Amino acid sequence: MKKKVAVLRGGVSVEKEVSLSSARNLMTAMADLDYETVAIDVTSDVEALVRDLKHHKPDVVLNILHGRQGEDGCIQGLLEVMEIPYTSSGVLGSALAMNKVAARNLCQAAGIRVPDGKVATLKDVCAGKIMAPPYVIKPIGEGSSLGVHIIKDGTSPLPCPTEWTFNEQVLVEAYIPGREVTVAVMDGRALGSLEITSDEEFSTYEAKYTPGKAVHLVPAPLPPEIHAQLLEWAEKAHKALHCRGISRSDFIYNDEKGELYYLETNSQPGMTPTSFVPDIAAYHGISVAQLAQWMIEDASCQR
Repeated sequence: MKKKVAVLRGGVSVEKEVSLSSARNLMTAMADLDYETVAIDVTSDVEALVRDLKHHKPDVVLNILHGRQGEDGCIQGLLEVMEIPYTSSGVLGSALAMNKVAARNLCQAAGIRVPDGKVATLKDVCAGKIMAPPYVIKPIGEGSSLGVHIIKDGTSPLPCPTEWTFNEQVLVEAYIPGREVTVAVMDGRALGSLEITSDEEFSTYEAKYTPGKAVHLVPAPLPPEIHAQLLEWAEKAHKALHCRGISRSDFIYNDEKGELYYLETNSQPGMTPTSFVPDIAAYHGISVAQLAQWMIEDASCQR
């Protein structure tokens, strides 16, 4: 009998549209694979999700949710309780990678260079009590560059604390000028690298998901010794954060100093038509269908 795969899509986070796009891309690619596929639209109604899973009785869950409650260990914990194998990282790896503070601390302890950083309230940051410019403000538990603000000097616009829709506590990191590079790690080994270039100040949400907004250079054109370090650090981050399946770690390379800095790890990277992992995989001869098949066959029910 065909293996039944339930594709979890949508979700309740601000990355819902990314999830839907990733799911469309994967399900289109999976059409010719030998699976019985059913899509489940996830909402805040957990009881409805449990009913859907019990009704469809999937052999595997292809988890394509992004952001809060889909990528942070919550859904993973539910699937553990229901004893349904699922793709990507488990409860611990998902929770650690989603928390930028925990991720940078663990990676720094593993010997990976990170920018100087502090945790503070956005109100104190805006009051100038935390760090002198240039610095970067980041929500602690969001992805896709959402909520990221670069404050280069006193004229840079600050986010308004009363209009801030993320958690009050934020991560403030020293601004590192340089080139944005990323590495896909598959089953603990670096698959390849990519440099993101665009007209934007950094790789914004729009630059990531608007066709034509960014150019992906595969592999990242770095000096050989830096490229080797990039791949090694991505593998170390994957291990330090207890990730499994496919992860993607983001870095900044400062040309002037010749130094590489770790930014974050995505334990459940996007699979949209403009996402980085599919482009890295394609360079190495791996199609989206093959990616999906590998993820499904790698699914597990282990924390």
